[in-house]
Amino acid sequence: MLFIEYPKCTTCQKAKKWLDENGFEYESRHIKEENPTYEELKKWYAESGLPLKKFFNTSGMLYKSMQLKEKLPEMSEEEQLKLLATDGMLVKRPVIISDKAILTGFREKEWAEKLK
Repeated sequence: MLFIEYPKCTTCQKAKKWLDENGFEYESRHIKEENPTYEELKKWYAESGLPLKKFFNTSGMLYKSMQLKEKLPEMSEEEQLKLLATDGMLVKRPVIISDKAILTGFREKEWAEKLK
């Protein structure tokens, strides 16, 4: 299982604590130092069944400063994926990549249902 996080993010810290408390083994990856690539994002998006918007950190400063709320509806999926690959701070975190599910953000109930 791959756990993609921004270590300073309190939601990521809560998610990591939950994974540890529930005995999950995972590889941790710093989203800012090793941003997900276009190929990774495209694959995860396809496999997740999630709307592409769920991969965007809509509450982040970068998202807001780039005025993406207005711009995303005008962009193709390809353009959105390429944009996500430019900066890890645009990506909703944490991201879990496992053989059971691909999840963005931390909602304990959802993680418990999909990962156990």
